[in-house]
Formats: sequence, C-alpha cells, structure tokens
Amino acid sequence: MLSNILFYSLDKAIKQYRRFAQANIDRAGIAITIDQWLVLRVILETDDLTQTEIGDRVFKDQASVARIIRLLTQRGLLVAEALPHDGRRTQLRVTEEGQRILDAVHPIVLSNRAVALQGLSAADTALLQQLLEQIYLNCTPPS
Repeated sequence: MLSNILFYSLDKAIKQYRRFAQANIDRAGIAITIDQWLVLRVILETDDLTQTEIGDRVFKDQASVARIIRLLTQRGLLVAEALPHDGRRTQLRVTEEGQRILDAVHPIVLSNRAVALQGLSAADTALLQQLLEQIYLNCTPPS
C-alpha cells in the first residue's frame, strides 16, 4: 500500500501543507504564491545570486525561476539594477512594495507553521529535521 511508503507520506504532507499555506495567504487577500514568496525571501536574504542559485534554494528549475522573477518585476516587487562594475549583469533587489508583501505574509507563515506542527514537541521537530537532513545527504551525489 502506498500509505505504508515513507516517501509517499512525506510528499502527501508537503503537498497538503502547501495547499493549506496558500489558502491562508489567499484568504488574507495577499496576491502572492508560495513560490513567489520563496523567491522574494531568497533574494532579500542574498541579493547577489544567479537565477540558477535561486532555483537551487527554492527547488525550482531555471525556467520557472525566470518566470517568477519576470512576474515579480512586472508587479513592482523586484527591481533589477545594473552592477556598476559589470554592466552586463544585474542585481535583483526587493522593492518597498515587495518588502510590504513579505511583511504581510510573515505572520501567516508563522501561523501556518504553528498549526502544521501542533502536537509535535521541540524534540520531535528537532529529530524530524535531523532525519530529513540525513535523507537529503544520503541522496546527494558526492562532489
């Protein structure tokens, strides 16, 4: 049975969490998707990444990241500024409106996480994080 397969249960939980989280953002009237929010957060935290590096951090392919960046730029949530030392490259920056959206979503994200983790102790979540990291490492090719 599929329900007895760990990775099936893991995928089911992740997909349900994303649906739950997106529904709460939508209910709050904030026009942003989880993936767009992730890209904005990554750029806010580290604004000198390439699109490939952004994709690696949000688990999206380069084409998807390019579409998200284009949309966020069109909506005025991101701006691409030419680098003074290399006119061929640009640096993405979160605009004031992008920051406003991030600030509006932040309490929803915290609430979503709290609801999703109800009934789990701090030790449970620490162990879960450790186990998931081990699975990730087990599946990462040696460099």
